[in-house]
Amino acid sequence: MESCQALKEHDSRLSEIMRQRAPRFGRFDPSEAIIRSWTRCIEDHGLRPDAWRAPPVLTSAELAARREPLADLIGCAKLEMATLYQQLGDAELAVVLTDADGVILHLVSSTEFAEEVEDWGFCVGALWSEREAGTNGMGTCLAEGEAIAVRQHEHFYSRYTGLTCSAAPVLDERGSLVGALDVTSRSQLLQQHSLVLVGMSRQMIENQLLDARHARSHVLHFHSRPEFVNTLHAGKLTIADNGTVLGANRSALFQLGFSSLADVAGKLITDIFNASLSDIVGRSARSSFHPIPIFRAHAANRFFVVAQEPRSHAAKVVEPVEEETPPMSARAGARSATERARRAGVPRVEFGDAGLASQFSLGERMIERGIAVLVHGETGSGKEVFANALHAASARHRGPFIAVNCASLPEHLIESELFGYRAGAFTGAQREGRRGKILQADGGTLFLDEIGDMPLTLQARLLRVLEEREVTPLGSETVIKVDFQLVSASHRDLSELVRTGQFREDLYYRLNGAALHIPPLRDRKDKLALIRHLLEQDAHDGAPSLSPDARHALLDCAWPGNIRQLRNVLRMAAALCDGPVLTCEHLPADIVRGRAERPPPSDRGTRQASAEVEIDEDDACPATAPALNAILQSERETLLGMLERHHWNVSKVAITLGVTRNTLYRKMRRVHIKP
Repeated sequence: MESCQALKEHDSRLSEIMRQRAPRFGRFDPSEAIIRSWTRCIEDHGLRPDAWRAPPVLTSAELAARREPLADLIGCAKLEMATLYQQLGDAELAVVLTDADGVILHLVSSTEFAEEVEDWGFCVGALWSEREAGTNGMGTCLAEGEAIAVRQHEHFYSRYTGLTCSAAPVLDERGSLVGALDVTSRSQLLQQHSLVLVGMSRQMIENQLLDARHARSHVLHFHSRPEFVNTLHAGKLTIADNGTVLGANRSALFQLGFSSLADVAGKLITDIFNASLSDIVGRSARSSFHPIPIFRAHAANRFFVVAQEPRSHAAKVVEPVEEETPPMSARAGARSATERARRAGVPRVEFGDAGLASQFSLGERMIERGIAVLVHGETGSGKEVFANALHAASARHRGPFIAVNCASLPEHLIESELFGYRAGAFTGAQREGRRGKILQADGGTLFLDEIGDMPLTLQARLLRVLEEREVTPLGSETVIKVDFQLVSASHRDLSELVRTGQFREDLYYRLNGAALHIPPLRDRKDKLALIRHLLEQDAHDGAPSLSPDARHALLDCAWPGNIRQLRNVLRMAAALCDGPVLTCEHLPADIVRGRAERPPPSDRGTRQASAEVEIDEDDACPATAPALNAILQSERETLLGMLERHHWNVSKVAITLGVTRNTLYRKMRRVHIKP
């Protein structure tokens, strides 16, 4: 929180700027859009920066009335909002959806952040228009009708100067404003790339809304480049059976040169392209739904198009296909069978842990879209296995999976290992030269483990490769194009390394397209199934079963070395076990002793997690997530200890902590202690 003096300075500085109409924030010079917003707040809405009031909050009945006509919008937005939250990977942020008036309809955030900002009226049902909340991401985005970033001191009210917002307007299939998608965060680092991600997520939501509201229409996916036809960048036109255009997405309007849907709605498809709807559908089917060339009517502009049948028709003749994959008519059955066969070969990374399964599913979706993935996890938690499984589940599964451990290579060798070298490039080089790991990964996946240990001097070269997708081997002047999916991993906090100058900020944003978390073994819910899997994997003559004591010892162990340590222990124990049952006698003494010294677990609460909440109503409950972070786990253990000492008398514990009973109950819910 900022000091009172700093808040007063903000109020006076904003007032001075408005009097003089001249930006004087130094490096925080506000944009013209921010100046216009401040002007509206003062002149149109009669607001004063030193007279903050909390935004009004709708009643449950009023909120329900707002949400009902937008149920399909909210349904389309929920998954994208959760994905965006995971991509940004910061506990102190919220992803928000509003309606066209600025009423918050849905919110995804960490429990702690949601509770902290709720006091400011930042909650589901609150009205965050400019009239009620001054300059802010959601309200100003809606007022301007454009995507906008509102940095800390650009907020009208000093109460919000600790926040940074990135917001984009959401349009329906008619081009009408229906809401805004916003990311509000404490981190200044996020603002530099969150607006891009918000824009991408907004586009996904609009595309899904277009599909949902035109499920009985034909859909044409098109682009001037064939490789972009089935991507987020494709234009989409929804067409009635008679060939009339019903709807279009932003990309379609841009590529066709229309400024709004009104310019194209009602036109015949033959007014846009040099072919009828039946011609396009027929050619698309004959090409097995690969992009076919087509020309703009009365012009030489060439596009590539795929026709998607109405889903209500296609459902009668094809099997269900994966989300966001266009129906493939007669080939759909064969393709889905091929897909099932391919996925059967994907190595398993979880055996019943819902949180880890969710992370893997999110990773699959990101890789499908070519987004870089950054995997966080403790040493030995299985980051490389996780990355390899993502590769095996991707469209690049026939290509190579190339793993590089940046921490294990000497600094003087890592450059030649990554980029390769031509013959005679340096003393000691192989006579015929060497292809680097990046070139070896062409057509497949490059996995950079412990990326936080890469020297700063090489980070700039890697960034250039990622931006230009080309490599120049050491000692060579030949530039080689390269195509690969990047998955990186680290057990270190890269954002902290950025803050301390040990990691390039621009590279961090390139790597952190989607941040995934692998929980440590001690927090996984599928430990027993994983133990059995590892025993079976290494067994030559059938895996031994576990005695009850051995099972409890293995489950109770903290496993600081994670899966790597567990595998080694199981291999040794299996080697010592001559019979059908593995007992404590076969386990290392420290594993058995650790259980004997550990106190029995409390029957109060469960070791569940709540790193993320999705809030639809004021009393929403946390969603399940893989693990409590270290801070919350410490808080949980402290509270459990105090509750045990006071025999679970909540009033006494509240008095000891100097808080109200309601506050204590809220803290208990946050760390999943059941009263």
